[in-house]
Amino acid sequence: MEIFNVEEKTISGFSIRTSNAKEFNSATAQIGKLFQRFDKSVAVDYKGGAREFSVYFNYESDVSGEYSVLMGADKIVSSSEELASITIPAGKYLKFSANGDIPKIVIDTWSHIWKYFSSPDVPHQRAYTIDFEHYKSQHEVEIYIAIK
Repeated sequence: MEIFNVEEKTISGFSIRTSNAKEFNSATAQIGKLFQRFDKSVAVDYKGGAREFSVYFNYESDVSGEYSVLMGADKIVSSSEELASITIPAGKYLKFSANGDIPKIVIDTWSHIWKYFSSPDVPHQRAYTIDFEHYKSQHEVEIYIAIK
């Protein structure tokens, strides 16, 4: 992990409201379906350098509260549905990187993040403003956590 200064970036895609409790229950999990909907309905400009992102925002509280998720990309060619957009603000983020099979590496990295921030001697505090996953390839993800 490393502290990383992120430049402002606008992501367009589809959004839902969920919680970790809902996502750990297969009957109420929505994020996987959100990915499928995005992949089915949206053409992304991968050849032009576009990448997919999941943006986490509008936190109710902390890891136990509800939050919104927007699955999208930074360059859209076309979409069969109307898209929402969110701007990731420029700022200081803690970056966690992982390689392997998606979605396993994403789930494992979030588990590591939750453990890291629950440690009593952690040198950083989560801001709970906007966090995001940047899918660099089919086997590489970077998760950026906004810190105070």
